[in-house]
Amino acid sequence: MDIWQPTFGAVLTTHGVQFRVWAPTASRVTLHLESPRETTRAVPLTRESDGCFTTIVEDARPGDRYGYRADEGPLWPDPASRYQPEGVHALSEIVDPSAFTWSDAGWRGIEPARLVVYELHVGTFTEAGTFDAVAERLPYVRDLGVTALELMPVAAFPGGRNWGYDGGALFAPSERYGRPDALRRLIDRAHALGLGVILDVVYNHLGPDGAYLAAFSPLLFSKRHHSPWGRGLNFDDEGSDVLRRYFIDNALHWLVEYHVDGLRLDATHAIVDDSPTPFLAELAAMTRARVQRQHALLIAEDSRNLDVIARPTTTGGWGLDAIWADDLHHAIRRHTAGDSEGYFADYSGTTSEIATTIRRGWLYRGEWSRYRNASRGTDPTALPPHAFIVCLQNHDQIGNRARGERLNHQVPLEVYRAASALVLLVPEAPLLFMGQEWAASTPFLFFTDHAGELGGKVTAGRREEFKHFTTFRDARTRDAIPDPQVTDTFLQSRLQWDEPNREPHRSTLTYYRALLALRRETADWFSDDLTDVDAWAPDEGTVVVGRRGRDSCLLVVARLSGDGLVSLPTARIGAGSWQLRLSSEDAAFSHDAQPFTFEARQSDGLVISFRRPGALVLSRRNRDR
Repeated sequence: MDIWQPTFGAVLTTHGVQFRVWAPTASRVTLHLESPRETTRAVPLTRESDGCFTTIVEDARPGDRYGYRADEGPLWPDPASRYQPEGVHALSEIVDPSAFTWSDAGWRGIEPARLVVYELHVGTFTEAGTFDAVAERLPYVRDLGVTALELMPVAAFPGGRNWGYDGGALFAPSERYGRPDALRRLIDRAHALGLGVILDVVYNHLGPDGAYLAAFSPLLFSKRHHSPWGRGLNFDDEGSDVLRRYFIDNALHWLVEYHVDGLRLDATHAIVDDSPTPFLAELAAMTRARVQRQHALLIAEDSRNLDVIARPTTTGGWGLDAIWADDLHHAIRRHTAGDSEGYFADYSGTTSEIATTIRRGWLYRGEWSRYRNASRGTDPTALPPHAFIVCLQNHDQIGNRARGERLNHQVPLEVYRAASALVLLVPEAPLLFMGQEWAASTPFLFFTDHAGELGGKVTAGRREEFKHFTTFRDARTRDAIPDPQVTDTFLQSRLQWDEPNREPHRSTLTYYRALLALRRETADWFSDDLTDVDAWAPDEGTVVVGRRGRDSCLLVVARLSGDGLVSLPTARIGAGSWQLRLSSEDAAFSHDAQPFTFEARQSDGLVISFRRPGALVLSRRNRDR
């Protein structure tokens, strides 16, 4: 049973509704309460020693609307509101989380060693763009073969469309997607289908519009630190204890009141924190102590390659479970699509580099980064494979491109299939981005709906950020970058669900299902560490990943570029009879299949003839050695 009581917001108790807001610089705070049962009333709050103001209203009810007034200032919504029915700038609504009837008592959570993630954006995953519409598609997601759904941030944001990283009311599901119980229905349905749910949350900055925590609590900003969004948040100075509590309360809110199975913590490298106990470590410790229904996965998006993040506390780590490890994505994209600017400058894209990244979990372990002009990374040897979340696509790697291109928009489909096999069958935990599994034709563009001057700044800033890239040095070229504020930019990003019914999308989806089925079937063959992994590059176009279990071996051969013969010597792969488990040139996976040939030679091991890029997977029993 979870042992947590909310600190902030409007919380139902046996004595009524308790209201608490952090306003450390205010002299007084007044609750403005609207109810259909009576006229609007004002209730003064009592100041506490930590700068919070609180009161209990015995006859307040779920559905009542309210806001706060600090001193003689304007009426503002609750920074810890559970729902904003009319948007982030309007009054908050009291919500009873216990009113929902859960049916997931038998759900035991996500098994980290079996983690395969499917990332989606609620607003563009379906035409309706709602929680209920996502729930209707969950059988499809389950049948794909993933084990967890990852929702991009769902906290209430300004305007009608947003990626979610401009959240204003961080405790409130966006009214654009549905009421709070609609999100609960989605999660309950996912658990019934055997799918975990991971929620993307943002603790490194506040949205530029509608984030009223900043209005009530100026101490939340650091006096010393800055972030890519401006002033850094205060995790290590006066008032930081309450801010930490606010974000930890937010994490527990989603984990307990919504039965979320894990959290993906956005851009944790941008959380600047010089305190003796890093915020991430405190968050992990509090989560472990308070959420006892099951193990809650904590995943950091962090570009620093710091193993301490995912090491257990028993070895001096911070106690999180996994890290988004983008080195593999960058190396594969450099090889297949030729990307070489920005952070791609740190990668050669050789097949040897790709293989090295797979063996290690990430590439940079303290080496010098040209892009950062600093050394980067630590040795991750002690981490298990599932501590590395790897991908061929995610929302950042598509949407942060000027035109939102997916990899399949830029490389031939046979190359895409080869790279897909590699990423889905490595020992690390793979993540897919919605539509990747059928090589969706739709882009995923950056979109917002900010009002007035802020909207204009977002449009100009989006185009300005690409001026250092060769393709966009000319202002006229930058002007052609899709405007994030235009509705059509959002609509272009919406998946087209008729695509999986026609080629080449249908065969690509069949291929992805087969790859994930093979991953699932062979998962028990191997130990949960990287010691049984041998990844190497037999030539400039091929990466081979070999995994040796106690009884069986698996061999993934990915030809990422060119054609020709690939020789796999017996000394490297071992002797024995290899069985073909999957070929990307099977007619079911390719509408223009060009089958490979492979033969076992007594002296040379295996020799495979590729007529074009592709992948094949082989297995053998160890008793055949």
